Amino acid sequence: MSIRDLPAATVGAKPGVRSDIGAKVIERWNPDVRAAAEEDAEASISVLDVIGQDWWGEGVTAKRVAAALRQIGKRDVVVNINSPGGDFFEGLAIYNTLREHPAKVTVKILGLAASAASVIAMAGDEVLIGRAGFLMIHNTWVVAAGDRHALREVADWLEPFDSASVDIYAARTGLDGKKLGQMLDRETWIGGQSAVDQGFADSLLAADEVSASARQEGEARVRAEKKFDLLAARAGLSRGAAREILAELKGGKPGAAPSGTQDAAVIEEVRNLLKSMKSI
Repeated sequence: MSIRDLPAATVGAKPGVRSDIGAKVIERWNPDVRAAAEEDAEASISVLDVIGQDWWGEGVTAKRVAAALRQIGKRDVVVNINSPGGDFFEGLAIYNTLREHPAKVTVKILGLAASAASVIAMAGDEVLIGRAGFLMIHNTWVVAAGDRHALREVADWLEPFDSASVDIYAARTGLDGKKLGQMLDRETWIGGQSAVDQGFADSLLAADEVSASARQEGEARVRAEKKFDLLAARAGLSRGAAREILAELKGGKPGAAPSGTQDAAVIEEVRNLLKSMKSI
C-alpha cells in the first residue's frame, strides 16, 4: 500500500462511451520530452504515451504497468510521465495499481500530465514536476452517441467519476473540494511552480533532468504523424482515410475533408498540424 494515505478509485466502463483527448491537448503535447538520463530500467516505468491502447496497439495500460511492477518487486519505483491523457478509466486503474505498490513511488512529470495522466501522477508518494511542465485537470471527458435520454443517462453516470477525481486531487493538495470542482469545470492548466505552490507536486525537477529533443533522425516526424492520427481519430476518420490525407499533404496537394465528416474544426486542426510537419 502507498506510503501516503491516498483514496482508492472506482473504475467503471459503459457500453457506447469512450474517453477521448481534446485537440488542444494533443497540440500542446510534445512527445519528445523525456528524462535526460536513463533511470534504472529495472526500477522505473515510462508513461510517455497516450493512456489506454491506441490504433497501433501501443499506449500505456494498467496491464502493462502491473507487469512492470511485478518485475520491479517490492522496491522503490520512479514513474516518468509525459502524456496527453486518454482513457480516463484506464488512468484510474493505473492510479490504483501504483497506489497499491508496497514501496515508495516517485512520480516525475517531465512535460505534460493531462487529464487521465494527471490522476496517475497523484499516485506518487513524492511528485516532482519540470519548471516548464504542466498538469491539466478537467471533468471526465468522453464521446458518446444516442438520443437525449441516453445522453442524460451518460451525464448522470459520469458525475461520480468527477467526484472521484476531486477526492484524489484533494487528498494530494489539501485544497477545498468545491474549489477543485470549479477547476475541473473550467479545464485548468497548472504550470510547474504553480503545481508545487498548490500542492499538486512536492518540488521542481532540476533543469538537467529533462530533455526535449528527438533521439534519432526522423523520430520527430514519426511522433508528429502520431499526433496527426490522434486528431484524425477525434474527427471520426478511419485509419485508411487518415493515411490518405497524410499522403496528400505530404505531397503538397490540397486535401479536402472527407465527405460525411461533421467535425470540420478538428479536420482543420489536422491540416494545421501537418503544415507544421513539413518544416520538421
